[in-house]
Amino acid sequence: MDGVLMVTNKKININRWVFQAAVIAFVVLWTMTGLEKLIGFGEFQDAIQNQTLPVGISRKLAPLIVFLELLFVPFLLFRKTQKWGLLLSILLMTVFSTYIGLVWMGAFPRVPCSCAGFIESMSWSQHLLFNLTFILLGTLGLMMKIEVES
Repeated sequence: MDGVLMVTNKKININRWVFQAAVIAFVVLWTMTGLEKLIGFGEFQDAIQNQTLPVGISRKLAPLIVFLELLFVPFLLFRKTQKWGLLLSILLMTVFSTYIGLVWMGAFPRVPCSCAGFIESMSWSQHLLFNLTFILLGTLGLMMKIEVES
């Protein structure tokens, strides 16, 4: 009986670890990219407006992206909202990945990157793999959290 309990406790600890790793990874990512975009907001907004989007959308998109990235950080930091923060992070990363996938497939005539930090230096393939890794980590973390709570 003790062996079953021990395996269960180890499983719960691993699940919590995976969840916390996902939370920490997104906190670092959103803090870094959000602050860098905020500090260089003019450049970021110019890069967004250089996208192949209607001007009205691109003007609203730049502040929205910065706002969401920085908003998700406190959601991820507080225990009561961590699941929501992780879910919202996965959704935003999925939106970004969809755009990158479309770029990678040649759907747009020009494709400036408006990302921040070291992510800007990645190729579109590397960028997509990076995003998919975050989506996978976030999804696993969310699944582990749900399993621990049930």
